Amino acid sequence: MSVEQFLTEKVAIITGAGQGIGRGIAMALAKRGANVVAVGRTVEKCEETCQMIKEATGLKAIAVQCDVSELDTLESVITQTIETFGRIDILVNNAVQASIGPLLDQKMENVEKAFKVGPFATLKMMQLCYPYLKIRGGSIINMASSAAKRWDMKHYGIYAAEKDAIRALTRTAANEWGADNIRANNILPHAKSPALEKWMKYRPEEAAEFIKGIPLQRVGDCEEDIGKFVAQLCGPESTYISGQSIALDGGQAYMN
Repeated sequence: MSVEQFLTEKVAIITGAGQGIGRGIAMALAKRGANVVAVGRTVEKCEETCQMIKEATGLKAIAVQCDVSELDTLESVITQTIETFGRIDILVNNAVQASIGPLLDQKMENVEKAFKVGPFATLKMMQLCYPYLKIRGGSIINMASSAAKRWDMKHYGIYAAEKDAIRALTRTAANEWGADNIRANNILPHAKSPALEKWMKYRPEEAAEFIKGIPLQRVGDCEEDIGKFVAQLCGPESTYISGQSIALDGGQAYMN
């Protein structure tokens, strides 16, 4: 096995894998040997990810249509994964639904959707994958955010709240399931996802200030900066890392 193939035979489920960070993670894991289950609301985008994986690696990847906010449908993702690959080694909860704006403007249906896609679906997917992850030991990567670390959180309160809830669930999973050789970590990424690019387009002044606040003065690449790190976090050199929140943001967040 080459250094680049340290995830050979592993099976990874990635939600929100049809674009952006999810696609970048999927590509990075596949290039290191993992079989990928690309989950998303728009199956065509996930199929594009799978085709990109096949062209780049020759490995099999499957696309699974699923709106993770519909919690009762999540079990079908696990069923299709086991039917196809027979195992689960890596779970990446990447799907996100943001509700940005002042607290007084928040509609409860939007807040509820954000929490369903965020901490509710994250918890449910962890619960469903647990019996399979414990067989050989496994890795859970959950998507948090440095929004709660901003000195000025106005307009980001709901987003920060859902992401900090995910951080708490991840830390708990690391503690409760460590004896089963299941590791759980959060990443807090800044990357050129479609959502971030859209935000930068419509809020250029805020985006310019945002980039100024990044010591490395750039936004990360979805595969090169985020995906490759996730692959490393799932690999043999990271087997003693668990329960952590790791900012992949060019040095912007102060994690205390």
